[in-house]
Amino acid sequence: MTLESEIARRRTFAIISHPDAGKTTLTEKLLLFGGAIQLAGAVKARGDARRAHSDWMKVERERGISVTASVMSFGYDGHMFNLLDTPGHEDFSEDTYRTLTAVDSAVMVIDAAKGIEAQTRKLFEVCRLRDMPIATFVNKLDREGRDPFDLIDEIEQGLALDVSPVTWPIGMGRNFLGVYDLRRDRLLLVDRKSDKVADGEVCQGVDDPKIDRLLPADAAAKLREDVEMVRELCPQFDLQAYREGTMTPVFFGSAINNFGVRELLAGIGELAPPPRVQASVERKVTPDEPRASGFVFKIQANMDPKHRDRIAFFRLCSGRFRRGMKMLHVRTGKTMTIHNPVLFLARDRELAEEAWPGDIIGIPNHGSLRIGDSLTEGESLRFTGIPSFAPEHLQTVRPEDPMKAKHLGRALEQLAEEGAARVFKPVVGSEWIVGVVGVLQFDVLADRIRTEYEIPVRFEPTSLHTARWVEAEDPRLLKKFIDANTANMAEDHSGAPVFLARNAWRLDKAQEDWPGVRFLKTKEQAW
Repeated sequence: MTLESEIARRRTFAIISHPDAGKTTLTEKLLLFGGAIQLAGAVKARGDARRAHSDWMKVERERGISVTASVMSFGYDGHMFNLLDTPGHEDFSEDTYRTLTAVDSAVMVIDAAKGIEAQTRKLFEVCRLRDMPIATFVNKLDREGRDPFDLIDEIEQGLALDVSPVTWPIGMGRNFLGVYDLRRDRLLLVDRKSDKVADGEVCQGVDDPKIDRLLPADAAAKLREDVEMVRELCPQFDLQAYREGTMTPVFFGSAINNFGVRELLAGIGELAPPPRVQASVERKVTPDEPRASGFVFKIQANMDPKHRDRIAFFRLCSGRFRRGMKMLHVRTGKTMTIHNPVLFLARDRELAEEAWPGDIIGIPNHGSLRIGDSLTEGESLRFTGIPSFAPEHLQTVRPEDPMKAKHLGRALEQLAEEGAARVFKPVVGSEWIVGVVGVLQFDVLADRIRTEYEIPVRFEPTSLHTARWVEAEDPRLLKKFIDANTANMAEDHSGAPVFLARNAWRLDKAQEDWPGVRFLKTKEQAW
């Protein structure tokens, strides 16, 4: 086991999609193929079997939506996969954006009936900013959908990507018979009587008489016509173009029927890049450097409510990590010993004795680690590109029992450190102000504060319009601005000053009156 060989077999990827495109089902089936779970939480199942293995929070299981990114590691066909399942709902997009900083490629899931939807487009743009390789999985072929050529054209025109189909569907809806593997000339047929996936029939091209024996005459004729058009109209797959983020390989299938999932997983193993070079303020960090380094991209409190735990999700960027290793916490300059790191399988976890570049491990801590923190084997490196967004919705929050105000403050600070919300303490007044990117987050926060901290709370509208972090090159100018705007100032959970604007005009006026002060909508978390 060498550093080079372990790097070569790692594939760390995220699944992105619009809500209801079948992302969580696809995640389950990928885990099933990887042998990581015995029973996928299919929508048809009952009770515990129905609960998605990647949705571990109580609120997720009750509502049937993913509201937080989860990590799953599993092996398949000689590769080690680290799969990050992201929330599809746009109200939780900040968690998704941060998760995308920790992966090397992405799988974009598209509903065959709906094509590219708003949230898919938004997440794709985030991937594009990072030149991230994207593979596309067109899902729900077991239902009636749009013509595959229309879908390919939409991806090409709408996302300005070259498109190269890897598999091609045979029929759709009730008439969905399977797919043709264009790269390996294999016919893969749906067996509706069995959950097992056959290896497929190897063909000598689409003119092989075997196709006529296995398919109805009209389906065989249509397949030949389609494949000829695909090979004429679409460029051949180019590995370099894919890894540079300008071409997407397209796989067709039906996740709920297990169909096309194995080909996608094999495709990720073969085509997706191993761990990539990571940027830091000081220099570029390559995976094959012998000294371990990495960054925290997510904090999750109360994964085990009985123990009030806090887990930092840590992406290893270089070197070999070993349990018990002493690492420099760059922000504080202190040394941390990592005693009980964990490997994730959604709700399950096990002790991680070692980890390699590309791996995601969980580091239990009591608030010492924050999003954006770097840990290294001694060198002072600050990894970049981990964003925080100014909230678009602001509300006040108070406990139903006034005696629990202090407890609520502690709960809010923990949730803020997790990145679940922005929490502001105004300089004047005693109320807490909570800011979120999407309004559904208020419901989730209220639910979590009630169930995890046993504090029933009320969120109430506020007259505030927006919040902006404020910075200035000259500390005296910043202090002067804060003193002049005390009634509109607050601090976030880390003590950073925040300007609370009551309307757009006040924000514009403050920016006009104080040209030396920066009003930040997005803040990079690199310490």
